[in-house]
Amino acid sequence: MRTSLFALPVMALALVAAKPAPPPAPVVTHTAPAAIAADQANRLNVELSSGGTVVIQLRPDIAPNHVFRIQTLAAQGFYNGLPFHRVIPGFMAQGGDPKGNGSGGSTLPNLTAEFSGLPHMRGVMAMARAQEDLNGGNSQFFIMLSAGIALDKKYTILGRVISGMQFVDAIAPGEPPEAPTKMVRVWIDGPVPAPPAQAAAVAVPEAKPVGG
Repeated sequence: MRTSLFALPVMALALVAAKPAPPPAPVVTHTAPAAIAADQANRLNVELSSGGTVVIQLRPDIAPNHVFRIQTLAAQGFYNGLPFHRVIPGFMAQGGDPKGNGSGGSTLPNLTAEFSGLPHMRGVMAMARAQEDLNGGNSQFFIMLSAGIALDKKYTILGRVISGMQFVDAIAPGEPPEAPTKMVRVWIDGPVPAPPAQAAAVAVPEAKPVGG
C-alpha cells in the first residue's frame, strides 16, 4: 500500500491541534484573596492630622517586597509625623518622605519594581519613584484620588483603600501644600511577617514620575 505524500502535512497538523491548551493566567483583581484579607499584618492604618483614619488593604500577593517594606517602616514608626507633600486634586496624594519635599526616603535600599496588571483606580495605593529609575521605590507612596490609567504597569501597586476614602479626599492640596496634612500615626494590625522569598522584577518602558 502506498502512502500519499499529501497526507503527511495533514497528519502533522492533527497532532499539533491535539496538544492541550495552556492553562489560563490567574485573574488578579483589586479584591484581596481571603487569606490575604484575613492576615491582620496586611491591614495598614493611617491616622491623619486633618481628622479620620484611612484603612488600606495591602496586597503581598502582587507586590511582596514593597508591601513588606511598608509593613516594616510602619512598625518602626517611620511614617509618624510625615506630611503629604504633593497633593494634586483629582489625581493623587503623595507622602512618605522624611525630607518632606519628594527627594528623600528611608535608610533601606531601593526596591526592584513589582508591576502588576491591576489598574490605578480611585483609592489605589502605589509606590512613588524617580523618573530615571524604574527600581527607585523606597518609602514614598501615593493614593489615587481618581483613576489614572496612564500609570498602569508603570508603578508598583501595593493595595487599595477599604475605609476612610473621604479622609483621603480631605488631604490638603498643593505641591507642597501651605499647611500639609500629616500622618499622625501609621501602623499595621498584626506583627510584621517574615521577609518574602524573592523579588519579582518586571521590565517595562520608562514612564513619567508621580514623585521623587
